[in-house]
Order: sequence, then structure tokens, then C-alpha cells
Amino acid sequence: MTDSAPATPPQDQGRQRNLSTGWRVVVALFAVASVAMVVYMVFNLGLYAGYIPIQAVYFYAALTLLCPLTFILFPAHASAPRDRVPWYDMLLFALFLAAGVIATVNTRTIFDYGWDYLAPDWALWMALGVWLLMLEATRRAAGLAVFVVVAIASFYPWFGSAPFLGLFQVPGSTLLETAQYHLFGTESLIGVPMQALVNIVIGFLLFGVALQKTGAGQFFIDLSFAILGGTRGGPAKVAVLSSGLMGSISGSPVTNVVTTGSMTIPAMRKVGFPAVTAGAIEACASTGGVLMPPVMGATAFIMATYLEISYQTIALAAIIPSFLFFLGLFLQIDAMAARKGLTGFPREELPRLRNVLREGWYFLLALVLLVWLLFFLKQESRAPFFATLALIALNQLNPARRWRWSDLMEFAVACGRLFVEIATILAGVGLLLGALVLTGKVGSLAYDLIALAGDNTLVLLLAGALTSMVLGMGMTISAAYLFLAIALAPALTESGLNVLAIHMFMLYWGMISYITPPIAFAAFAAAPISGSSSMRTGIEAMRLGTIIYFIPFFFVLNPALIGQGTMPEILGVLATAIVGVLLLSSALQGYLLGIGQLGGGGALQWPIRVALFAAGLLLLVPGGENFGNIDGGVFLMAALACVAAGLALHALPRIARGVRP
Repeated sequence: MTDSAPATPPQDQGRQRNLSTGWRVVVALFAVASVAMVVYMVFNLGLYAGYIPIQAVYFYAALTLLCPLTFILFPAHASAPRDRVPWYDMLLFALFLAAGVIATVNTRTIFDYGWDYLAPDWALWMALGVWLLMLEATRRAAGLAVFVVVAIASFYPWFGSAPFLGLFQVPGSTLLETAQYHLFGTESLIGVPMQALVNIVIGFLLFGVALQKTGAGQFFIDLSFAILGGTRGGPAKVAVLSSGLMGSISGSPVTNVVTTGSMTIPAMRKVGFPAVTAGAIEACASTGGVLMPPVMGATAFIMATYLEISYQTIALAAIIPSFLFFLGLFLQIDAMAARKGLTGFPREELPRLRNVLREGWYFLLALVLLVWLLFFLKQESRAPFFATLALIALNQLNPARRWRWSDLMEFAVACGRLFVEIATILAGVGLLLGALVLTGKVGSLAYDLIALAGDNTLVLLLAGALTSMVLGMGMTISAAYLFLAIALAPALTESGLNVLAIHMFMLYWGMISYITPPIAFAAFAAAPISGSSSMRTGIEAMRLGTIIYFIPFFFVLNPALIGQGTMPEILGVLATAIVGVLLLSSALQGYLLGIGQLGGGGALQWPIRVALFAAGLLLLVPGGENFGNIDGGVFLMAALACVAAGLALHALPRIARGVRP
């Protein structure tokens, strides 16, 4: 490690095209126009310009500026040209753009004359065209799995009257009636997902790209090495800290693995961590970072818009669960390092904390400014723009990282690429939500699910966890969350569970798919970097991330774990949860702090580990009606009994040796 930080690795374009200069300029201009539009709305500049449009104008404008570019950025299929834009994609781009401009210009007329139910004939056919174009754009940006789900759902009002659907039969709509609702209604293409994008998400995406392009990834890695690199198993702890910080900002586990993992995984391998373990640690840390405040990725802001609550409420609710997850990961790494004798780097090979802070202090200042604006001034819509402006201005004071005009162009293009992908996926999910609203199925679906589950809350939670994980394997987290927010959340709410806890539950279980085979995107992205088997890395990531599979169940059944309760309740639950996580981590690694290797590594270690694992779970169980009306104190006593049994078994060989002559 050195004090001078190299540039951040270039952003992987993934499935996107390598654009010519002309198209790069177009993407950059559309990105700048999108940001300018959002700034105009968020800062109420219409008061000074003399023009204040209705809000739907902004939503149509975002749809128009971003979604048509999908046909420019994403090839139609794997064998399509990636270094040029074919004529048919330019035609689709022009058609979508023209229809979007027409809708944007006529927004006032659309709402005044109720085009969502009675549009002119020409507008009906235009709506049908936009619908089909949006489906193709969704296929390109989000993949086949999302496309299939969105396509079937978006046509649901048209075929929903078919008798064979049984429980899911709904009053039918014609094809053109469905199309006009999708384009001109306020619950579909310009519904909650697009509203969240315009109101909040674009600002934070802008801030995330600014951090990446100014070298924040390298700074956080160097900072983590300076703090933790010399400790027991230091590089692995560095991976957890740096990937957690970057994951919270970027909101993408895979991007986080590719960027920070390219530096942390080789460092872990250098001090003796096995390849499969190094990849798994990076995958878990990158995935957990998206669940950690202050930013938490785009889904947290979409959740705030959907629930009509402040983002601050969601961020505060996420503090304890994310802390418990990272605590469990840290404890497992420390136990593993102690058991295997893995050390950190010598101090002379590590960057100096003073030098790191001198070079990149403004990254921390930008984050502090963001947190201050978010939590103290409650300026969640404006905060990322102030933070981005401050970050770029301060970056220009650093000669080593100062942007030139070409860097500014790269920044605009990177923003455009990200905006287009996110906007297209969210608009596609809007089609799904709009279809459920049009059919009226939103209101009855909750009762149907409760009937299928037989009023059993745990069955509903298990079904929700499985569904969230499966959807997370084929969709983005935002898409999976929005689908479940409509389909499953009302049923769980009807069962009496805390609303915020339910939505956090779905967010967590959607993220779990990133470390769970057979998909495990984050683990599979880490495997080539570490040189290990993809499936083995995924299985190891599951083991290291075991705690994340349990935490959502415990906080949805005991909302004090997300800060919903009195202070004594929250502190009491947090204390028992910390001890529970310590015991779970110790059981998973076979090593307990202050005790050492359980059972001396012999045959007794397995019953000891089982006893400690059971104790850890029992400490997290709240008791109550969902657990046979058993008081939580009973579970606490059972946990203490398991700990006592485990420690007695651990001491048994020593006692036996002591009585021998």
C-alpha cells in the first residue's frame, strides 16, 4: 500500500454499447437536461422564471429524456453491434422521443380532459406504441426475467376476465383502454416509481457518480487500510468497512464488488485468506452496504415515496439491523483470523492516516454535509445537489484529482448511462403497478393472500421471504420491492405487523439473493477476482452472511429492532441482539472471544456450536402471539441454559484432565 492513491477503476459499462462521440454528447446533454429539470422543480425556480408547470410535466419529461435512450445504450440482443447504433434502434429512439414530447407538451390537456379514460383516437394508438416500446426498453435494460413479469402483468387488465384465472379473475379492459391508462394515468408509467426518480433518486444517483469519478472508492479503501489494515485479519476488515461505505453510496452490490473488490480481495489473499473466503467476504460487505445509512441506494427513497414518510425515518430504522449484520461479519472475520493465525499488514506497508485524510478529507466533508442536510435540516430533495456541488468544487482544489473538461464530459456521460438504466427499469415496473391498480386487484390481493396463508403470520412471512428472494434473483431490488409493496405488504399489514418493518423486511430479503446461489450476483462477480469457484464462493457467502437471513424476521416481529418503540425497549432489545449476534458468529466460526477455539477443535466443538447457535437465536426471539404466546423471558432463560450447556461442554475436557493423576 502507498500513500498516493491511483485513480478509481473505470466504470464497467456491462451490457451497454461503446458509443461514438456524437452519441456520447447526446447522452451527456440529456443527462444535463434531466438534472436541470429536477433542480428547477426541487428548488422552485419557477417562482423566479415565471413558469410553474403541474408536477406531471416533470414526470413525462423524465420519461421522455431518459427512457428512449435505452435503444441507443443497450443492444437488442447479444450479437447486435456494440460499437455503433443500428438504424432500427435510431428509429425506435426517435419514435419514443417524439411520443414523449407530445405527452409532455400536452400534459395539461391530458389531465383537464381525462385522457386516462377518454383519449382521442390518435392518442390511443400513440399510447399503445409507447407501451410496446417501453416493454422492449425494459427487456433491454432489466433483462428477460423482469420483462416477462412486467409484460404479463401489464397485459393483465386485457386478459384478466378469462374464466380460467379463478381467484385472480378481474373485470376486463380492452387493449386500447389499457394502453391509455398506462400512458395517461397517474399510477403507471408516471406513477410512484417515476415520481420517486424525479423527486429524490436522480439527485442521489448524481452524488454517487460524483463520488466515484472524484476517487472516493480509493479514498475509502486507503482510509480503511490506515485504520484496520494492521489488525488481526486486517484486509478482510478493510473490505467490510470500505465496501460498506461505498455500497451505501453506490446502491449496487455488483458495482461495489468490481470496484473495491479488485483491491481488497488481492489484499486478503496476500495475508492468507483462502480465495473462496476472500470473495465471499467482499460479496457480503458489498451487499450489506446497500442496507446501511446514510444513502442505502435508490430503493430506500422509493420506499419513502411509496409509504409517504420521510427518508430520515427509513434511514434511522435501518441503523440497528445494518449494525447487527456488519457486527456479525466483523466478529466472524476476527474469529476466523484468530483460529487460523491470520495477521494484518506490517505498519510500514500501510498508508498513513494523516496522509490519507490530507489527500481526501473533502470526501468525508461531503458526506457530513449530506447527513447534516438530510437529518438536521430535513432537505432530502435538495441535499444531494448541495453535496455534489460542494464535492466537485473541493475536488478542484486537489491538483492530483482536479477535473479537466474531458473529465466533466465523462461525468455527464456516466450520469446519463446510470439515469437511463434506472429510469427505464422503474418505468417498466410502473407498468406492472398500473395494471394492478386498473384492475382493482390491489385492494383484494391482500385478502386473497391472507386466505391462502390461513391467517398465519409466520406462513405469510416465509412466503414473503421466499418471494422476495426469488424476485431479487431476476429483478433489480427496486423492481422486486415495488412489486411486493403492492402484492404482499398489504396482506402482512392486515395481519397486524408494523408497516415500516414489513417494507424493510422485503428490502432485506430482496438483497439476500445477491449472496444466495443459484444466482448470487455479488458472489459470482467476486469469484473471478479471487480466482475461486463461483458456486463455492456463493455458498461461503451464505455462511458468512447467515445472520442477514434471520434479522428481517426478528425486526418484523419485534419493531424495537428498527427503532419503533420506547427508548428502554430499544436499548434492551439492542443489548440482547448484540449478545445474540456474538453467539451466532462464534457458533458459525467455532471460536468465542475470551474463550478461544470451542471444544479445542475436537469432537465436542459441534454440540457446543449447536448450543451457542440456539442461544443466539433465542436471544433474538421476541416471544408473544407469533410464538405460541410464550413470554420473551422464557426464551431468555432458554438462551442462558444453552450458553451454560455449551460452556460446560467446552470445560469438560479440562475438568477431565484435572482429575487424572
